[in-house]
Amino acid sequence: MRQAWLPTLLTGAAGGWSAGSRRAGALALLGALSVAAPGVPSAARAETALLNVSYDPTRELYREINEVFAKSYKAKTGEEVTVRASHGGSGSQARTVIDGVDADVVTLGIPSDIDAIAKLTKKIPADWRGKLPNESLPYTSTVVFLVRKGNPKGVKDWPDLAKPDVKVITPNPKTSAGGRWNFLAAWGYAYGQDKDAAKAEAFVGQLYKNVPVLDTGARGSTVTFAQRKLGDVLPTWENEAYLVLQEFGADKFDIVVPPTSIYAEPPVALVAANAERKGTTKAAQAYLDFLYTDEAQKIFAKHHYRPFKAEAAKDAGLPEVKLFKIEDYLGSWDDIQAKNFDNGGLFDRLSQAGR
Repeated sequence: MRQAWLPTLLTGAAGGWSAGSRRAGALALLGALSVAAPGVPSAARAETALLNVSYDPTRELYREINEVFAKSYKAKTGEEVTVRASHGGSGSQARTVIDGVDADVVTLGIPSDIDAIAKLTKKIPADWRGKLPNESLPYTSTVVFLVRKGNPKGVKDWPDLAKPDVKVITPNPKTSAGGRWNFLAAWGYAYGQDKDAAKAEAFVGQLYKNVPVLDTGARGSTVTFAQRKLGDVLPTWENEAYLVLQEFGADKFDIVVPPTSIYAEPPVALVAANAERKGTTKAAQAYLDFLYTDEAQKIFAKHHYRPFKAEAAKDAGLPEVKLFKIEDYLGSWDDIQAKNFDNGGLFDRLSQAGR
């Protein structure tokens, strides 16, 4: 089967930008989309252009969402709107917005990335979670294991990822939300056994000794595992695992669902200051509201995410998994980020000790 998504991954064409050219590409795109001076209301424009800065594996999802939203918006308002999306590691994407990329909305992979934009730029209100239903989570996900056909290493649950003969492919948690969710899922699994933080840290340290390469984003790790054929297991979100089966063939890989995994929270938010200055607030807010409609919820289910609405979630065909929320173990996202991923945090300490 032709891997139609891979040229996008490797060259940054059409659907997203490579890490090295992401900011330059975003700025060039913004220049191309600028059809009116800042502050001119969107109603005065022939067409409203929105930029959605998103995380790594959502290219296929938002390609469909954006097309359907544009048709829906025109039918309701009579106004033309286009939506472009930038994709990359969630942490890196948040940094581009902090550094000045003119996003109208952000749809990132972890709450701490939107918190960082809010704190460092004030372009997003501090109470952004309460601006949309379900704490601004139109869908959720969890971490499963993608293994090679027949599961030759017998991977069934989290402890298997720490066995010395198992090579694990996972992205860098310093730049990737997927990497952070994998890290937190492993820690949370171990901590949930007997609430011993020292044992949980030791388990995660052993697991990361099995990681031969840390890509900057989740999609990069998928390419490393599926195309470059490195590693024995890829911890990844359900949507990415199913996409690999679709693109490479179910005869090459299996999905292993651990009995317990993490409740993964990819939130969305209006970059209010940017949208107000650009005159795109009406369309940008409509875009975020659209994500909660029945039409969009069905698209999330189609792409193997877990929609907010229970009726749509039935269509995703995803298995029941015992999920834990990492906040129940580690507190606020400020604490989670600082203790684990900021400079000098747990990930850095484990890396220095074991790599």
